[in-house]
Amino acid sequence: MSPMFISADKPRPAPEYTAARPAARPNEDPAWVKALVLSAVVGFLVLVLILPLACVFAEALKQGTGPALEAIKDPDAISAIKLTLLVAAITVPFNALFGLCASWAVAKHQFPGKAFLITLIDLPFSVSPVVAGLIYVLVFGAQGWFGPWLIEHGIKIVFALPGIVLATMFVTFPFVARELIPLMQEQGVDEEEAATSMGASGLVTFLRVTAPNIRWGLLYGVLLCNARAMGEFGAVSVVSGHIRGLTDTMPLHVEILYNEYNYVGAFAVAALLCLLAIVTLVLKTALEVGQSVHGRHV
Repeated sequence: MSPMFISADKPRPAPEYTAARPAARPNEDPAWVKALVLSAVVGFLVLVLILPLACVFAEALKQGTGPALEAIKDPDAISAIKLTLLVAAITVPFNALFGLCASWAVAKHQFPGKAFLITLIDLPFSVSPVVAGLIYVLVFGAQGWFGPWLIEHGIKIVFALPGIVLATMFVTFPFVARELIPLMQEQGVDEEEAATSMGASGLVTFLRVTAPNIRWGLLYGVLLCNARAMGEFGAVSVVSGHIRGLTDTMPLHVEILYNEYNYVGAFAVAALLCLLAIVTLVLKTALEVGQSVHGRHV
């Protein structure tokens, strides 16, 4: 038989096809891996976060609500609470204004030294709060650069309210800016340029175009700034002088009570700080929910 012809009684076998296995997606891990990772996360949160918080409230109420409330009603504790709220009330608006200006400059404009400005904004994240407090002591203290001049004119910054406010502002000013800079950069400048081309002034453009787009990020940064301002310890400890009833904030008052073996009072004030943190967390969660709802409707 010629090789050019194929015998009719021997048909060519049909090719065999096997179904290809679907490629496994990255999130389709085995059940035991998911359980192990979830158990590790939950265990870490319980050990590091939930258990210490529970211990704070348990120790505060160890002798009942009466001693805990008496510790909070103590004149020194009341003074510490008022000072903490006053410092936060002064610090947060200034940092919100700085964050708005800094984020506007970084996200909407090009200028020499822009990268250096961003580095300066991030500086408090890398500098120890104790070092930040020491800086103000070296600048405004009695033996500092401006100390003699301040003493001569009767101006007191260190070991007084101004020093506490300055130290708190230093450690908290990045929060608002770091929330707004990425948000403004993502939004770009098209809407602002369109408003300007239609004759809107800079202030009107900011109030009618920019502000509505950044309000959730601004509120989020303000909440984080407020939480850090109320809980700051290191920088405030250096510049306050630990004058009881005058320059002690709530974290410093907790340390004083604990060192005096007044554990119920220390944990009672600490529990109040925890409650303030929980309120901040609830507000933060509410803002996130509001932001997601707003994003779905846009």
